[in-house]
Amino acid sequence: MCIKGWVHTRRNQGKMIFFEFRDMTGRVQGVVLPGNDALKERADELRDEWVVEVRGMINKRPEKNVQVDKVNGDIEMVIEDIVVLNKADALPFQIATDTKEVGEDVRLTRRYLDLRSERMQRNLRKRNEVLKLIRSRLSQEKFTEVETPLLTKSTPEGARDFVVPSRVYPGTFYALPQSPQQYKQLLMTAGIEKYFQVAKCLRDEDSRGDRQPEFTQLDMEISFVEKEDVMALNEALLIEVVTALYPEKRIQEVPFPRITYKNAMEKYGNDRPDIREDKNDSNLLAFCWVVDFPFFERTDKSDNPDTFGEWTFTHNPFSRPIPEHMENLMSKKDIGDIITSQYDITLNGYEIGGGSIRNHEVSALMKVFEILGYTEEDIRNNFGHMLDAFALGTPPHGGIAWGFDRLVMLLHNEPNIREVMAFPKTGEGKDLMMQSPSTISDKQIKELSIKIDIQKK
Repeated sequence: MCIKGWVHTRRNQGKMIFFEFRDMTGRVQGVVLPGNDALKERADELRDEWVVEVRGMINKRPEKNVQVDKVNGDIEMVIEDIVVLNKADALPFQIATDTKEVGEDVRLTRRYLDLRSERMQRNLRKRNEVLKLIRSRLSQEKFTEVETPLLTKSTPEGARDFVVPSRVYPGTFYALPQSPQQYKQLLMTAGIEKYFQVAKCLRDEDSRGDRQPEFTQLDMEISFVEKEDVMALNEALLIEVVTALYPEKRIQEVPFPRITYKNAMEKYGNDRPDIREDKNDSNLLAFCWVVDFPFFERTDKSDNPDTFGEWTFTHNPFSRPIPEHMENLMSKKDIGDIITSQYDITLNGYEIGGGSIRNHEVSALMKVFEILGYTEEDIRNNFGHMLDAFALGTPPHGGIAWGFDRLVMLLHNEPNIREVMAFPKTGEGKDLMMQSPSTISDKQIKELSIKIDIQKK
């Protein structure tokens, strides 16, 4: 038998040396028995996290030594040969215990080491299982997975864009997508009908709590649907994820309860209510739909001085009002009372997804932008590509996007999304491992035809 992996732990008991070896499948105990001085000398050199190739015989452990609570706890390897594949310097922190005890800056600086820990391995592998299930289920439902561009156009969507200067076209910029919102609607124009994507989203937002400059959405869009169709599909998918992969969890109520935005604000003071019956039960999942959001709200110029008019959208400008409020939109009357078809899914006090039925008609979308204070020139410059598409036979459509990192965080009872991401940034948006953001060379700056002018704050 041959094992290739890491030395997880070692115990030198004089006549015998015991090891735990680790690879992606788990751990197994190995022992060097007396009688082979050369092998014992090699074994005595090994240290934690050295990478080794070990050969030997797999034996059943004596019954009194069986560890029933461990994988491979009933066997051990009698080591016959050891080859060192790579050594490891003294570790900056130990990974044999929960690395939560280690300062996060240290963990993120040496993230590749932190990811070797049992908890982080479990988080990433389980995250992958969730994605596999989702992909399988949506494929069965005839969805097409489509990758949308990461270099796109800067348009006002609610958050600040990351921008990328163009070398070929000096003075112009790409933007990294805040979400695939416009592309997925254009895919409905293209006749895809059922689209999904595990999408990277990038937003240049100020530091705040659990926010990340880049995060993952499960994004989907469907043609010829009503709100109930989208909600039913996603509710069934969430239930399947929990029951198939997290059987220790209990969903508090099925079907998921619904609450209006107005009632949520009045009863809970926010639009992501935590409706758990027992907030001390770590395995209780209380899903809830929040519906009937106001389409528009008054602009706070002090918070967003770049806002065009006196109204702004509460979610995104592409939502469609509920049918009975379409007339108010078209006539631009009672604007503050217009209800959108937006639906959010919350879990234990967190928003984990949101979507809506979209405005697929040019005239209705134009009215939204007019209410937001855009001139006809603004609308054409920012969203002309959408208007052109919608004028060429776009079907009714709607969709949703899950905050995938946040969902996995809650399923794993982790305190923040950084614990379920492979290489996250700090709360301040820094990558301590890669030491970014960083400066670039004068040559690169010149090639991009840009000038750096750092203003003191």
